[in-house]
Amino acid sequence: MADDKTRTDNRDRSQVARGEDHEIAHLAEEAGITLVQARALIKRHGTDRKVLHEIAESIRVVKADAES
Repeated sequence: MADDKTRTDNRDRSQVARGEDHEIAHLAEEAGITLVQARALIKRHGTDRKVLHEIAESIRVVKADAES
């Protein structure tokens, strides 16, 4: 019997799977950073999606200020 795809929760969405390239690419695209930056963030700060997005936002702000 197949899994019921309509019965899901958000447990999996709170973390980024560090070994899954598509998850890292999704994080990078969603956060507006490069793949290299995304991998470095995960290595340094762990896999908590909320924390990674907060740090990525600060990277984007610093980069935007430097380009001005």
